[in-house]
Amino acid sequence: MRLLTGTLKYAAIGRISLRNHLAYVYDFLVRTIFLVLIMYIFLQLWRVTFQGEGTERIAGYSYPELIWYIIFAEALTMATPSLPLRIEDEVKSGDIGYKLIRPVNYIAMQYVTFMGEMAVRLIVNVAVGFLIGFLAFGLPHFGGGWAGFAVVSLFAMTVQFMLGMLIALCAFWVEETRGIEFVYNKLLFTIGGMLMPLELMPETLQHICSWLPFQTVLYFPAKTAVHFDLGGMAQMIGVQLIWIAVLSLGVAAVYRKGVGKLNVNGG
Repeated sequence: MRLLTGTLKYAAIGRISLRNHLAYVYDFLVRTIFLVLIMYIFLQLWRVTFQGEGTERIAGYSYPELIWYIIFAEALTMATPSLPLRIEDEVKSGDIGYKLIRPVNYIAMQYVTFMGEMAVRLIVNVAVGFLIGFLAFGLPHFGGGWAGFAVVSLFAMTVQFMLGMLIALCAFWVEETRGIEFVYNKLLFTIGGMLMPLELMPETLQHICSWLPFQTVLYFPAKTAVHFDLGGMAQMIGVQLIWIAVLSLGVAAVYRKGVGKLNVNGG
């Protein structure tokens, strides 16, 4: 009974977050102007690259597939709210003290709020990205790629939340976490697979990336969309679940230590 009550409580928080951000869907559409500009640059860059190579496929990707991959990766990247900035402001303003005494788990509350906001942003970004891809190449033929992207993205968003929360909780000690977030974002851009699929990287770097969580955030969902394979998707989800478990333990440990420090310091 208590589990059901708790689930309904956090579901209600998630619905409120979703409705709140649906009210600003036009603001999100304005922000996608940047997505259009970025994709125009990538379209020209990779068109010249493929022409220069004189081949139809590079590392298993055709020109349209590579652009669609980048569209999905960019859509996820631009959909991510800044958890470190949000929690850093709460710590600086003192609002964190009021939120910690609420009859809800602070991490769970942040999670459902994060997922609601990111879901709205992602839907808007994918819609705009689809229009860009359609105008450039026509309708894509992904088969089960759309459904696969939706499923893998759900776990990718959870990993993204856990990584963001680890950075955000550093605000209990350093307050300014934007520098750490900046470095993290650059890691996503490169070894996370936003700029290009990991297959295009040197083999040694690919091996290193396979042991890091960054690939689960962008590379896994974008590749699933473009190169859908049920067996491969299951393996990706397995890796994501492992990282979610590991990062959850890390977040819980850092949170307990941070709250203890906050109490010791008097709030």
